Amino acid sequence: MVIDASPVHDILFWHWWIAAAILFVLELASPGVLFLWLGVGAVAAGFAALVHPGLGWRGESGVFAAVSMASAILGRNWWDSVLKKRGDHPELNERAKGLVGRTGTLDEPIANGTGRLKLGDTSWKVKGPDLPAGSQVRITGADGSVLTVESV
Repeated sequence: MVIDASPVHDILFWHWWIAAAILFVLELASPGVLFLWLGVGAVAAGFAALVHPGLGWRGESGVFAAVSMASAILGRNWWDSVLKKRGDHPELNERAKGLVGRTGTLDEPIANGTGRLKLGDTSWKVKGPDLPAGSQVRITGADGSVLTVESV
């Protein structure tokens, strides 16, 4: 009886696709995005095995590694650019910038370029043209916690 001790030669394309499906399920069950890129690499290795059946497990593993790394790098860069453009809440830590465009009534007059405006339960320092208390103003900008206003 002869036992073949050679490495595995029978990795077929669908083995890679099953691995990809398992990696995609793991992606759904775990935080982060690591398994997504590994799944993309497994899909690519499966296509490589389908198109080039003589590639062998070493070649397919090389395709898997290369595509996984490339997709992880490209995916990370793409996602970072999407977040910079869109952002879920770009003014989350800059509350004053979220007030631009709103109108309100001056609490205190603007004298020598500064005054106070009450919006909701918060009193804001404002700068703008000299105006009496009770004037309607529109917020046109924010510099830190100081709002820039103009008369409506």
